[in-house]
Amino acid sequence: MRGFKDFLMRGNLIELAVAFIMGTVFAAVVTSFTAIILDVLGLIVRVESLSGLQVAGINIGAFVTALITFLLTAAVLYFAIVLPYNRLTALRKAEEPVAPPTSEELLTEIRDLLRSQAAARPGVVDPDAGR
Repeated sequence: MRGFKDFLMRGNLIELAVAFIMGTVFAAVVTSFTAIILDVLGLIVRVESLSGLQVAGINIGAFVTALITFLLTAAVLYFAIVLPYNRLTALRKAEEPVAPPTSEELLTEIRDLLRSQAAARPGVVDPDAGR
């Protein structure tokens, strides 16, 4: 029973639950905003109900409504969440100190410099050339 409690109280699960609830509420906000946009588009195109729009007897209004909802949701998520998150991540990376090179990296760099110097001088044989 303790393992189950630990699983439920794990940080990722709580964050996921909060994100799910916020996403559900956010979907309701976007849906109502889409209804406003559709009403405005209906006024512009002079159609009473855009969701009931029919072309040649085929109801395309539901598809248009779903497409506009998708585009608005994607735009709001990008500009309200993804873009600020990417900027914050870039700022955090810029603030992180650069780790000093390891001993292996320094030795490899020294070896490569010695090889390039030896190659620049005629008559000097590279000891690692046979490997």
